[in-house]
Amino acid sequence: MQPVKVLLAEDLSMIRGALIALLELEPDLRVVTSVGRGDAIVPAAVRARPDVAVIDIGLPGGDGITAAAALHEQVPTCRTLILTAHGQPGTIRRALSTRVSGLLFKDAPPEQLSKAVRAVAAGGRFIDPQLALSAWDTQENPLSPREREVLRFAAQGADSDEIAGCLYLSVGTVRNYLTTIVTKLNARNRVDAVRIATQAGWLT
Repeated sequence: MQPVKVLLAEDLSMIRGALIALLELEPDLRVVTSVGRGDAIVPAAVRARPDVAVIDIGLPGGDGITAAAALHEQVPTCRTLILTAHGQPGTIRRALSTRVSGLLFKDAPPEQLSKAVRAVAAGGRFIDPQLALSAWDTQENPLSPREREVLRFAAQGADSDEIAGCLYLSVGTVRNYLTTIVTKLNARNRVDAVRIATQAGWLT
């Protein structure tokens, strides 16, 4: 039987090396390529044709979820396993919406990683129960599409005048939107609203 070919994406060199060594201990798994940036995943997968891509969620050059979505489009034979250090509900729901096959905490026991890779390679799914519960417990996004748009600009540091110019709204209308957003999210101010919405995955 041919070993499962794995692509590993992790930006920290020491952790990447440790994960490669860990996977290579398994006789049925082989790391065929590794990268440290999100925008390097698809080109590497096109060249190496891995069966499974193990992707850290926080990567420079495009986060792991965005990279996984691009990989599904361009190398559909490659399945994805996302590693995360934090179980933010909105992020987990976003990952599930991109049809990733697995979700695992980065500090999971070593045997869990190899088990997850095998399950994903076999066409199954492997999701840490705590991550699944975290996604399940998240409330629905209370913001309207326009409110999300306004808050995205606020998250980028734009003030009310700049948001109004970009969205062709009056400054008063933008301020009304921001007041409504803060109220809906039970936030202290717009900065707190951005934090709440980002953690819940409502600005994606």
